[in-house]
Amino acid sequence: MDRKIIATAAILGVTAIALGAFGAHGLKKLISPEAVLTFETGVKYQIYHALFLLFVGGTNLVAEKTKKTILGLTVAGVFCFSVSIYFLSCNALFSFDFKKFGIITPIGGLLLMSAWTVLFLNIIKRKA
Repeated sequence: MDRKIIATAAILGVTAIALGAFGAHGLKKLISPEAVLTFETGVKYQIYHALFLLFVGGTNLVAEKTKKTILGLTVAGVFCFSVSIYFLSCNALFSFDFKKFGIITPIGGLLLMSAWTVLFLNIIKRKA
């Protein structure tokens, strides 16, 4: 499980770096400065959670079953939160109106908070 979590963290990290570079250089000419800042928010949260998964995958303080739960919540959360922000911030570039799916962003935020909460509860329930 740890190997899978760390590999997922690496994928989230590398794609966050690539998207961050794209946002900083490629998008500035295509979307408004406010939209670029919104895009960067998605990148930040993606990289934060890549680091979060690196911690989870690298610690023995978390039970294997809990790690699996955290991985699922984090991946789903990043997808719903960050990916929806990427599409919403670039909405002007597409003929499809992604604002219809704006509700996905806060759901992603709740999933990410749930992952952190599961980690917290696992740690405080753990016997010393």
